[in-house]
Amino acid sequence: MFNKRTGQSMLEYSILVVIILAAFLTMQVYMKRGISGRWQSAFDDIGDQYDPRKTNGLLRHSMNGSSSTIVSMINAGSLNGYYTMRDDTSQMTETKQGTVWVGN
Repeated sequence: MFNKRTGQSMLEYSILVVIILAAFLTMQVYMKRGISGRWQSAFDDIGDQYDPRKTNGLLRHSMNGSSSTIVSMINAGSLNGYYTMRDDTSQMTETKQGTVWVGN
């Protein structure tokens, strides 16, 4: 069925395939490291992100408010009785001041 030359040729092809697979498996590690390095470089180019451990701040927030309500009872005449009128007034002031800085 197979002669000696065909068997030797199949053995040579098998060895060649094994060598190529070994080369691909070896290069896989370097490819992963290269891609990982590219991603790390891209993330480093974005810059520092928010880190609450490296943030300092001094911020004062104050709110002042006042409100008043006036209820008046008005005589509508002897037949209609009384009715009430309500007047609400409110004022609100909100102030924020300070500094927030990032870094050591």
